[in-house]
Amino acid sequence: MEPSLSHEAPDDPAVERERALVAWLRDQPGGVVVGYSGGVDSSYLACVAVEALGPERVLAVIGRSASYPAEQWETARGVAERFGIPVEELDTNELADPEYAANPSNRCYFCKRELWSRLTPLATARGATLVDGTNADDLGDHRPGARAGRERDVRSPLADVGLTKAEIRRLSARRGLPTAAAPSAPCLASRLPYGTAVTVERLAQVERAERALRALGVSGDLRVRHHGELARIEMLAAEIDRWLEPQAAEQVRAAVLSAGFQRVAVDLRGFRSGSLNVLGGVVAG
Repeated sequence: MEPSLSHEAPDDPAVERERALVAWLRDQPGGVVVGYSGGVDSSYLACVAVEALGPERVLAVIGRSASYPAEQWETARGVAERFGIPVEELDTNELADPEYAANPSNRCYFCKRELWSRLTPLATARGATLVDGTNADDLGDHRPGARAGRERDVRSPLADVGLTKAEIRRLSARRGLPTAAAPSAPCLASRLPYGTAVTVERLAQVERAERALRALGVSGDLRVRHHGELARIEMLAAEIDRWLEPQAAEQVRAAVLSAGFQRVAVDLRGFRSGSLNVLGGVVAG
């Protein structure tokens, strides 16, 4: 395990909150089972938990399905190996749930309901507390999946101690976590507008398109939004001009068409987290 740097900058509020997180974790007599995606928040939480409790009292669980990107799985496994995080994988079957597959605006509720129903028995068998990576910033977002967590008594220690996303990134960087500067990585179903059925084929199409764009060199936050035959690309505003140059634009077009789309559009407004919530009328634009 790599050393913690939490002893530095004792007057830093983020460091104080990390100490509160360590205390919170040590108050769980049976240890913790972490819902682990390999994203910024769950990677940081699992790393701190192993340091605070020891690996024998921590289990990070990856739920695998067609909506979970292969690239994210690779990151999750790499972080776990590097930082000594015990990992277990299990298959989730949310796509078989017609309520999830219909892709309503509370789709995440049905996804998390499936995930936590699989993780709860693991936590119960270990006498452990089931935890997720919800942070303090998430509490103000449209997150229907949070209700599923409450129904299963899933705890959110990062939010409980007040750690924000920016603080988690900074503390992750101090620990040497490769996820510190990673773009946010929600599930692939988040690329489908509400009401568009979630299918294995559509998820795979989005994943192929995003992988092809990454291979070209598109960096930072990236989404390929699935609108039937049309792929609407959202990338960082700072990246747009570069990829609209004629030669680069043709490369982008070819990459996305190779994934099975018929038409390609680059959204000139750039990446906006939750833009499908705006289009679906879930939140104000």
